[in-house]
Amino acid sequence: MSTEPEPAATAGVSRAEYCVIACAEAWRGDGEVLASPMGLIPSFGARLAKRTFSPDLLLTDGEATLVGLDGTPEGWLPYRRHLTMVTGGRRHVMMGASQIDRYGNQNISCIGDWEQPTRQLLGVRGAPVNTLNDPVSYWIPKHSRRVFVERVDMVCGVGYDRAEAAGATRFHRLPRVVSDLGVFDFTGPGHAMRLVSVHPGVSVEQVREATGFELTIADEVPYTREPTPEELRLIREVVDPEGLRDREVRA
Repeated sequence: MSTEPEPAATAGVSRAEYCVIACAEAWRGDGEVLASPMGLIPSFGARLAKRTFSPDLLLTDGEATLVGLDGTPEGWLPYRRHLTMVTGGRRHVMMGASQIDRYGNQNISCIGDWEQPTRQLLGVRGAPVNTLNDPVSYWIPKHSRRVFVERVDMVCGVGYDRAEAAGATRFHRLPRVVSDLGVFDFTGPGHAMRLVSVHPGVSVEQVREATGFELTIADEVPYTREPTPEELRLIREVVDPEGLRDREVRA
């Protein structure tokens, strides 16, 4: 368990802002790839990354146009070209998960037995294609045992164990999972989920108690990094001046 004191800036930075920073870090070092963030916090993270340490990221209007930081059209991305990028590892998706297990298998389709589920969700959608052909990270705004489960009820996004069993690992990569409690990757034994950092104000024990399987946890777990003054200014004044981030993450 971490014994480091909490960063001095913690009192001035909201949990949501740490989450934006953590999501932005998912695209660090990606180069010229298409960023496909799904949801508010991932979208803010992608835009922050492009404005700072990942200027070559490609952003879209959600349809068929590549856009600049101010929304100005910069290129045309027809469906056929988009599919080429999707199937060649040239896109990094950050999507949600209704359930996720220790190896990164993700469910967004249904809860309960898939033959007669107790709850219908979004459906499988593009999750299998995304995970087998591109780097995929996950954003989970409310970390709980209902989401971080021992076994998902239906596999939509493919985890490391199933990708390896199918021999489909060429483009398969799950760089990171960000929740409202911390940051995770899959560098544990056998590509099991590992706790990378906890957000300031969160303890390792809180994360452990909110997770439905055994995480790989080091003796010392750092805190999620602090935003720089410029990053904080960009989040508050440029990327999300209306403060929508705090509606999704409350702490």
